[in-house]
Amino acid sequence: MRDIIGMMGKVKEMQAKMEKLQAEIAALEVDGMSGGGLVTVRLDGKGHLKSLKIDPSLFKEDDVEILEDLIVAAHKDAKEKAEAVQAEKTRELTAGLPIPPGMKLPF
Repeated sequence: MRDIIGMMGKVKEMQAKMEKLQAEIAALEVDGMSGGGLVTVRLDGKGHLKSLKIDPSLFKEDDVEILEDLIVAAHKDAKEKAEAVQAEKTRELTAGLPIPPGMKLPF
């Protein structure tokens, strides 16, 4: 019976840590760049686009496709960085827990 009570305490502790982690991730802001810094995007921890900066030298009619590709690449860069930070924070939180491989947290 003590094991169950102890386990319930651990579950509540883990839940509090998970809520804190989710708040940290939501507050996270990550920059992604492409074109050697000509295009920069900022995403929040949930992957929402917060800002976009484009170097004025890219504003030429014949460069529209290049600009579009650079925006997509910068967004991908920022999203990958945000996911890496999220994965690292989750790994730190769940260290030592018997979580099945491939299970993603937070749910």
